[in-house]
Amino acid sequence: MDGDPEKVQNSAARPTTEVRRAVWGLFDKKPRWSLSWRGRLLALFFAAAVGLIFVRTIHPFLAVTHQEDTDVLVVEGWLNQAIMSSAANEIKKGSYRRVYTTGGPVEGVGGYVNDYTTSASIGAGLLQKNGVPADILQMVPSHVWGRDRTYGSAVALRDYFRDHNVSVQKINILTEGPHARRTRLLFQEAFGKNVKIGIIAVCSPDYDPKHWWRYSEGVRQVLGESIAYIYAKLFFWPDHA
Repeated sequence: MDGDPEKVQNSAARPTTEVRRAVWGLFDKKPRWSLSWRGRLLALFFAAAVGLIFVRTIHPFLAVTHQEDTDVLVVEGWLNQAIMSSAANEIKKGSYRRVYTTGGPVEGVGGYVNDYTTSASIGAGLLQKNGVPADILQMVPSHVWGRDRTYGSAVALRDYFRDHNVSVQKINILTEGPHARRTRLLFQEAFGKNVKIGIIAVCSPDYDPKHWWRYSEGVRQVLGESIAYIYAKLFFWPDHA
Protein backbone atom coordinates (compact mmCIF):
# COMPACT_ATOMS: atom_id res chain seq x y z
CA MET A 1 0.00 0.00 0.00
CA ASP A 2 1.35 3.39 -0.97
CA GLY A 3 1.67 6.26 1.48
CA ASP A 4 2.68 6.73 5.08
CA PRO A 5 0.90 4.14 7.29
CA GLU A 6 0.61 6.66 10.18
CA LYS A 7 -1.09 9.24 7.95
CA VAL A 8 -3.42 6.63 6.58
CA GLN A 9 -4.35 5.54 10.13
CA ASN A 10 -4.98 9.12 11.30
CA SER A 11 -7.03 9.81 8.18
CA ALA A 12 -9.16 6.77 8.86
CA ALA A 13 -9.69 7.79 12.48
CA ARG A 14 -11.11 11.15 11.46
CA PRO A 15 -14.70 10.96 10.25
CA THR A 16 -15.30 12.61 6.93
CA THR A 17 -17.93 15.34 6.68
CA GLU A 18 -20.14 14.62 3.75
CA VAL A 19 -22.03 17.60 2.36
CA ARG A 20 -24.99 17.00 0.11
CA ARG A 21 -26.44 19.75 -2.02
CA ALA A 22 -29.82 20.03 -3.70
CA VAL A 23 -31.80 22.45 -5.85
CA TRP A 24 -28.79 23.69 -7.79
CA GLY A 25 -26.72 24.12 -4.62
CA LEU A 26 -29.24 26.31 -2.78
CA PHE A 27 -29.59 23.82 0.09
CA ASP A 28 -26.88 21.99 2.05
CA LYS A 29 -27.28 18.87 4.12
CA LYS A 30 -24.54 18.39 6.71
CA PRO A 31 -24.06 16.20 9.78
CA ARG A 32 -24.75 18.11 13.02
CA TRP A 33 -24.36 17.73 16.76
CA SER A 34 -27.49 17.09 18.84
CA LEU A 35 -28.20 16.52 22.50
CA SER A 36 -28.00 12.99 23.78
CA TRP A 37 -30.50 11.74 26.34
CA ARG A 38 -28.04 12.75 29.06
CA GLY A 39 -27.78 16.23 27.55
CA ARG A 40 -31.56 16.55 27.33
CA LEU A 41 -31.94 15.43 30.92
CA LEU A 42 -29.38 18.00 32.05
CA ALA A 43 -31.08 20.75 30.03
CA LEU A 44 -34.43 19.80 31.53
CA PHE A 45 -32.98 19.89 35.03
CA PHE A 46 -31.41 23.30 34.38
CA ALA A 47 -34.69 24.71 33.03
CA ALA A 48 -36.59 23.39 36.05
CA ALA A 49 -34.04 24.94 38.42
CA VAL A 50 -34.30 28.33 36.68
CA GLY A 51 -38.10 28.12 36.77
CA LEU A 52 -38.09 27.31 40.48
CA ILE A 53 -35.76 30.22 41.24
CA PHE A 54 -38.01 32.55 39.24
CA VAL A 55 -41.17 31.41 41.02
CA ARG A 56 -39.60 31.79 44.46
CA THR A 57 -37.84 35.13 43.98
CA ILE A 58 -39.79 37.20 41.46
CA HIS A 59 -42.53 38.42 43.83
CA PRO A 60 -40.12 39.72 46.52
CA PHE A 61 -38.05 41.32 43.76
CA LEU A 62 -41.03 43.18 42.29
CA ALA A 63 -42.81 43.95 45.57
CA VAL A 64 -39.88 45.88 47.00
CA THR A 65 -40.18 48.14 50.05
CA HIS A 66 -37.50 50.71 50.76
CA GLN A 67 -38.67 53.78 52.66
CA GLU A 68 -37.00 57.16 52.82
CA ASP A 69 -37.05 59.39 55.90
CA THR A 70 -39.55 61.97 54.68
CA ASP A 71 -42.85 63.61 55.57
CA VAL A 72 -44.18 63.39 52.00
CA LEU A 73 -46.22 60.36 50.93
CA VAL A 74 -47.57 59.67 47.46
CA VAL A 75 -50.41 57.17 47.08
CA GLU A 76 -51.33 55.79 43.68
CA GLY A 77 -55.03 56.48 43.38
CA TRP A 78 -56.03 53.34 41.47
CA LEU A 79 -55.45 51.08 44.49
CA ASN A 80 -58.36 49.05 45.79
CA GLN A 81 -60.21 49.76 49.03
CA ALA A 82 -58.30 47.22 51.12
CA ILE A 83 -54.94 48.68 50.14
CA MET A 84 -56.26 52.22 50.62
CA SER A 85 -57.15 51.18 54.18
CA SER A 86 -53.55 50.06 54.69
CA ALA A 87 -52.38 53.35 53.20
CA ALA A 88 -54.52 55.25 55.70
CA ASN A 89 -52.98 53.26 58.55
CA GLU A 90 -49.50 54.05 57.20
CA ILE A 91 -50.38 57.75 57.19
CA LYS A 92 -51.80 57.67 60.70
CA LYS A 93 -48.83 55.86 62.23
CA GLY A 94 -46.22 57.83 60.27
CA SER A 95 -45.14 61.44 60.42
CA TYR A 96 -46.49 62.47 57.05
CA ARG A 97 -47.53 66.08 56.78
CA ARG A 98 -48.38 66.01 53.09
CA VAL A 99 -50.11 63.25 51.16
CA TYR A 100 -50.59 63.31 47.40
CA THR A 101 -52.76 60.97 45.35
CA THR A 102 -51.91 60.39 41.70
CA GLY A 103 -53.59 58.81 38.70
CA GLY A 104 -55.15 59.49 35.35
CA PRO A 105 -58.65 59.02 33.87
CA VAL A 106 -60.58 56.06 35.20
CA GLU A 107 -61.35 53.23 32.82
CA GLY A 108 -64.52 53.47 30.80
CA VAL A 109 -64.69 57.25 30.30
CA GLY A 110 -62.66 57.29 27.09
CA GLY A 111 -59.96 59.69 28.23
CA TYR A 112 -59.63 62.78 30.37
CA VAL A 113 -62.92 64.54 31.15
CA ASN A 114 -62.16 66.44 34.35
CA ASP A 115 -60.09 66.06 37.50
CA TYR A 116 -62.91 64.31 39.35
CA THR A 117 -63.06 61.40 36.92
CA THR A 118 -59.45 60.43 37.66
CA SER A 119 -57.91 57.84 39.94
CA ALA A 120 -56.25 60.67 41.87
CA SER A 121 -59.66 62.04 42.90
CA ILE A 122 -61.13 58.63 43.73
CA GLY A 123 -58.04 57.70 45.74
CA ALA A 124 -58.23 60.91 47.77
CA GLY A 125 -61.88 60.20 48.54
CA LEU A 126 -61.10 56.68 49.74
CA LEU A 127 -58.34 57.95 52.02
CA GLN A 128 -60.72 60.48 53.54
CA LYS A 129 -63.28 57.75 54.15
CA ASN A 130 -60.55 55.86 56.01
CA GLY A 131 -59.89 58.76 58.33
CA VAL A 132 -57.12 60.72 56.62
CA PRO A 133 -57.63 64.47 57.25
CA ALA A 134 -58.58 66.42 54.16
CA ASP A 135 -56.22 69.28 55.04
CA ILE A 136 -53.12 67.15 54.39
CA LEU A 137 -54.50 65.56 51.20
CA GLN A 138 -53.91 66.84 47.69
CA MET A 139 -55.00 65.08 44.54
CA VAL A 140 -52.70 65.51 41.54
CA PRO A 141 -54.52 64.14 38.50
CA SER A 142 -52.86 63.16 35.25
CA HIS A 143 -54.39 63.49 31.79
CA VAL A 144 -52.55 60.43 30.48
CA TRP A 145 -54.56 57.31 29.77
CA GLY A 146 -53.87 54.11 27.87
CA ARG A 147 -50.13 53.41 27.97
CA ASP A 148 -47.38 54.85 30.22
CA ARG A 149 -49.91 55.86 32.88
CA THR A 150 -47.54 55.43 35.81
CA TYR A 151 -44.91 57.64 34.20
CA GLY A 152 -47.60 60.14 33.25
CA SER A 153 -48.70 60.30 36.90
CA ALA A 154 -45.10 60.84 37.99
CA VAL A 155 -44.64 63.69 35.51
CA ALA A 156 -47.92 65.30 36.64
CA LEU A 157 -46.72 65.23 40.25
CA ARG A 158 -43.28 66.57 39.31
CA ASP A 159 -44.88 69.45 37.40
CA TYR A 160 -47.26 70.17 40.27
CA PHE A 161 -44.32 70.53 42.65
CA ARG A 162 -42.62 72.89 40.21
CA ASP A 163 -45.71 74.98 39.54
CA HIS A 164 -46.53 75.36 43.24
CA ASN A 165 -42.92 75.86 44.40
CA VAL A 166 -42.99 72.70 46.52
CA SER A 167 -39.43 71.68 47.33
CA VAL A 168 -38.86 67.99 48.00
CA GLN A 169 -35.67 66.00 48.38
CA LYS A 170 -37.29 62.70 49.33
CA ILE A 171 -40.70 61.12 48.84
CA ASN A 172 -42.26 57.77 49.63
CA ILE A 173 -44.72 56.15 47.25
CA LEU A 174 -47.27 53.58 48.35
CA THR A 175 -48.53 51.12 45.77
CA GLU A 176 -49.68 47.54 45.30
CA GLY A 177 -47.27 44.61 45.62
CA PRO A 178 -45.55 43.68 42.33
CA HIS A 179 -46.17 47.13 40.85
CA ALA A 180 -43.71 48.66 43.34
CA ARG A 181 -40.39 48.21 41.53
CA ARG A 182 -41.73 49.62 38.27
CA THR A 183 -43.38 52.53 40.08
CA ARG A 184 -40.11 53.41 41.79
CA LEU A 185 -38.19 53.18 38.51
CA LEU A 186 -40.58 55.43 36.58
CA PHE A 187 -40.94 58.04 39.35
CA GLN A 188 -37.16 58.16 39.59
CA GLU A 189 -36.97 58.72 35.85
CA ALA A 190 -39.46 61.58 36.10
CA PHE A 191 -37.92 63.31 39.13
CA GLY A 192 -34.27 62.73 38.33
CA LYS A 193 -31.36 61.91 40.59
CA ASN A 194 -31.82 64.94 42.88
CA VAL A 195 -34.95 63.46 44.52
CA LYS A 196 -34.75 60.19 46.44
CA ILE A 197 -37.68 57.89 45.78
CA GLY A 198 -38.77 55.55 48.54
CA ILE A 199 -41.31 52.81 47.92
CA ILE A 200 -43.84 50.95 50.07
CA ALA A 201 -45.40 47.79 48.63
CA VAL A 202 -48.70 46.66 50.14
CA CYS A 203 -49.67 43.12 49.17
CA SER A 204 -53.03 42.43 47.61
CA PRO A 205 -55.52 40.63 49.87
CA ASP A 206 -56.65 38.55 46.89
CA TYR A 207 -53.75 36.07 47.00
CA ASP A 208 -50.93 34.80 49.18
CA PRO A 209 -47.72 36.47 47.95
CA LYS A 210 -45.64 33.50 49.12
CA HIS A 211 -47.65 31.19 46.86
CA TRP A 212 -48.75 33.61 44.15
CA TRP A 213 -48.64 30.94 41.42
CA ARG A 214 -51.58 29.14 43.00
CA TYR A 215 -53.95 32.06 42.36
CA SER A 216 -55.15 33.43 39.02
CA GLU A 217 -54.89 37.00 40.33
CA GLY A 218 -51.35 36.35 41.53
CA VAL A 219 -50.28 34.89 38.19
CA ARG A 220 -51.87 37.78 36.31
CA GLN A 221 -50.19 40.41 38.46
CA VAL A 222 -46.75 38.88 38.74
CA LEU A 223 -46.33 37.86 35.11
CA GLY A 224 -47.86 41.09 33.86
CA GLU A 225 -45.63 43.24 36.06
CA SER A 226 -42.57 41.18 35.13
CA ILE A 227 -43.12 41.96 31.46
CA ALA A 228 -43.98 45.59 32.17
CA TYR A 229 -40.85 46.06 34.29
CA ILE A 230 -38.61 44.60 31.58
CA TYR A 231 -40.20 46.96 29.07
CA ALA A 232 -39.76 49.97 31.37
CA LYS A 233 -36.17 49.03 32.19
CA LEU A 234 -34.95 48.24 28.69
CA PHE A 235 -37.22 49.83 26.10
CA PHE A 236 -38.89 52.88 27.68
CA TRP A 237 -37.24 56.21 26.89
CA PRO A 238 -38.88 58.90 29.04
CA ASP A 239 -39.15 62.59 28.38
CA HIS A 240 -37.10 64.52 30.94
CA ALA A 241 -38.48 67.92 29.98
